[in-house]
Amino acid sequence: MSTDFDIAIIGAGIGGASTAWALLEAAPHLRIALIEMEDRPGYHTTGRSAAVWIESYGGPGIVPLSKASREFFGAPPEGFGPLLDHRPDLFIEGPEDAGALDRLAAELDVGGVDYYWLDAGQMADLPTGPMLRPDWRKRGLVEPDCHDIEVAGLHQGFLRGSNGAKPTLICNAEVTALDRSNGVWRIATKAGDVTAPIIVNAAGAWADGLATMAGAQSRGLTPLRRTMAVLGIDPPPPADMMVVMDAAGHFYFKPDGSRLWLSPHDEIPDVPHDVRPDEMDLAVVIDRFEQATTVRVKRLESSWAGLRTFARDRLPLFGFDGAVDGLFWCAGQGGFGIQTAPAAGRLCAAMLLGNTPALDPAPYAATRAL
Repeated sequence: MSTDFDIAIIGAGIGGASTAWALLEAAPHLRIALIEMEDRPGYHTTGRSAAVWIESYGGPGIVPLSKASREFFGAPPEGFGPLLDHRPDLFIEGPEDAGALDRLAAELDVGGVDYYWLDAGQMADLPTGPMLRPDWRKRGLVEPDCHDIEVAGLHQGFLRGSNGAKPTLICNAEVTALDRSNGVWRIATKAGDVTAPIIVNAAGAWADGLATMAGAQSRGLTPLRRTMAVLGIDPPPPADMMVVMDAAGHFYFKPDGSRLWLSPHDEIPDVPHDVRPDEMDLAVVIDRFEQATTVRVKRLESSWAGLRTFARDRLPLFGFDGAVDGLFWCAGQGGFGIQTAPAAGRLCAAMLLGNTPALDPAPYAATRAL
């Protein structure tokens, strides 16, 4: 295996993999290394996603990236199978959060996102109608262009490369040291050394630590824990139900066959590690769910947690470091990294290659004040 590359991407989750794919889409001659510290790519955040494409998710600053990714998801390039399964998003509000839907509607208006309102009668007629208690279905807001995402298919498609070229994936390769000399980085890993003139910091929750290792300043990235519970409920969820989200941000749920995925929509500050769910978080969200619905929770079948990493302004960091030569940031994608991956990967590739991006990179510049 060659250890000399044109670009070395550290982190083979969705951010690193999509950037590698987009680089090869534009320049298939490039030698791209994808360096992954785990034994398989996507072990942490990518592999633990709730797998939903919601145009409004992340707020107005993220909407342009989501919109620019929509065509890719709807008509995937060669090497990808079908990526979307239509499932609209229903926002609800509880009796203690009156006005949450109005605040959400105002945000959707700013982002230019399509939605429509439902009154109490229309809410009662939905497949979820019998599930919701009357004080939780007085009105609702539907975002129609929402979908389940085939995350594994998306990630594997990126890893397969483009235009007949693919990145070199190096697993079990935790980075232990970074050194730059004569315009070339030497990347010491547990799988051996790799050299390249440019490194892409796509290390997710570990991105600040990697930047410090490279001699750059940290950017104040914060890993936040997000929990998911898989429940057996009585009656089982309707197969055609929408994703249901509390507009106040206390929980959301969606069907998974005869089971229900339920999340407290939590964002609990944590540290980079192999995160696990907290029993109290699970108990709290199940209690909230039972207060809002009429169904009976029979059992907690499984649960997991993942880390979603944000900058202070909750926008991703894309671009060259500005102080350390040859260091490029692709980090801080929070919980929207999967649904924005096609546009984000192409944006990063354009900047790396010195091409004109299709999107304005300024809002996401790695050098911006935070």
